[in-house]
Parts: sequence; structure tokens; C-alpha cells
Amino acid sequence: MEELKWYVMYTTSRSEKKVADRLKERGFEVYLPMIEELRQWSDRKKKVQRAMFNGYVFVKTKRNQLWECLQVPGGVKFVHFSGNHATVREEDLDIIKRVIETGVGVESDGSSIDPGEKVLVIGGPLQNMTGEVIEKGNKDYFLIRIPGIYQNLLISLPRKFLEVTS
Repeated sequence: MEELKWYVMYTTSRSEKKVADRLKERGFEVYLPMIEELRQWSDRKKKVQRAMFNGYVFVKTKRNQLWECLQVPGGVKFVHFSGNHATVREEDLDIIKRVIETGVGVESDGSSIDPGEKVLVIGGPLQNMTGEVIEKGNKDYFLIRIPGIYQNLLISLPRKFLEVTS
């Protein structure tokens, strides 16, 4: 029997939420990571929810049901890499969920870790995650790679929570 895997569905522009809802209505397990951001208009500021990965919805299904998933309005195709359907491990989705739940985005405190060094998070809400430190502008960020979809998450963490690993 074919096992359930998390496949990556590509959607039409700004229709991730509708596609996710339609898939759920048809009985599929769906994950759509959403983040909150403050938007500025000429007359006001407002917090809005948006998809963390533009155009992506994660669907847990069997390979022989992919065509059925694409029948929902707004579904375009399933993401492929090297001729194979892209799948994402449950552990990688758990990392994305932890990042969203914790709402991290704090400033780093300046102690020296060089860009490119591998680090372990030793404290705070993302404890035990591993990643790589990169520089962007005048800030240092912690990078988590999500290999199944070739995406990276940039997270700003206090240096006291990072330990260099070999």
C-alpha cells in the first residue's frame, strides 16, 4: 500500500488559502503556513495574514491522488525537482510550525559567529534546531533550510542562543 507523503502544490497567485480550504473540504490533510505582517497604507496600518511561501500549499496524500487534488480551482501543478514530485518530511514541517508558533524575530546581540558557520540553537523557543549563520546587511541571521522545497527561512536570534558546531 502506498504511503501518505507531504507533496508541494503550486497555486495561482494569492489563492493559497482558498485552495487549502477547498482541499480540506474534499478530505485532504493540508498545511498552509501563514505569517502575520504589518502593512502600511496611506491612511492606516493593519496586520494581515499571508502565506509564508507564496504559491505553495502542502498536501498529505498518496501519489495516485495528486490529479484529484489538482481538480480544485486555483491548483496549478505539483512542484517537481529532477523529474520527481517534491515531498517534504514531517520533521521539516514541524520546524516551520515551531518558527511560526514562536513568532521569533529578535535582534542579535553582537558576539562573533562568522557567516557560514554551522550552529545549534541552545536556548529559547527554537532550542535544538541546527542551521547556518549568514549575514544580511548589518544584521546576522540564522538560516534554516527546508530541503524538500529548496526554501530557506531567515530568523534573527540572540547570539546567546547560538553555539558553533563542527
